[in-house]
Amino acid sequence: MEIVFNGLKLGLVLAFLIGPVFFTIIQTSVERGFRNGVLVSLGVSLSDTMYVAICYFGLVQFINDPDFRYYLAYAGGIILILFGIYHLFIKSRRRMTAAIDVASESKMYRYFIKGFIINGMSPMVLIFWIGTISIASLDFGYSKGIEFFIFFSVVLGTVLSTDILKAYLADKLRALVTHRLMVIINIVVGICLIIFGARLIWSAGDFLHV
Repeated sequence: MEIVFNGLKLGLVLAFLIGPVFFTIIQTSVERGFRNGVLVSLGVSLSDTMYVAICYFGLVQFINDPDFRYYLAYAGGIILILFGIYHLFIKSRRRMTAAIDVASESKMYRYFIKGFIINGMSPMVLIFWIGTISIASLDFGYSKGIEFFIFFSVVLGTVLSTDILKAYLADKLRALVTHRLMVIINIVVGICLIIFGARLIWSAGDFLHV
């Protein structure tokens, strides 16, 4: 039970972090519906799981390489800026459309990929999981065994559950959303993504000195 409790605590802390993923889930759920917001959340969860798996299989040394993190910062920053420009100058000009049932949408996978890319290309997410694994191993004493698996299963499950809850709440507010508000949301999402991307590129040099 202690392992589960510690996993829940850490998962809830991560769930309240405000970043590109938060805005993406909210924006997608409001504009495209709950199910598509869930797809974004699942894409985010897969990238989180991938990072944990990478660290688990002993590639932390490669991830900690300053050059690798330097180039990853640039790549992630550029991708976030491109997503931001898209929301700022293209999505904000589109008329509101009714939410599309995910079962009838032929390109529903793009929401899953969107969540995977936005979360997966952020070096700060990667660094967070490295730090989390260090805490689990050193502070909590969870080795690479059943304790490690249970702990991170609870952490990842908690994060996914809260992301789905965000999508659900945003979807329920859709009835209150006007076209003008949707334009504002897209502009805010775009600006935030550009800021997050610019910060990554600006801080790229710092990764060389870590």
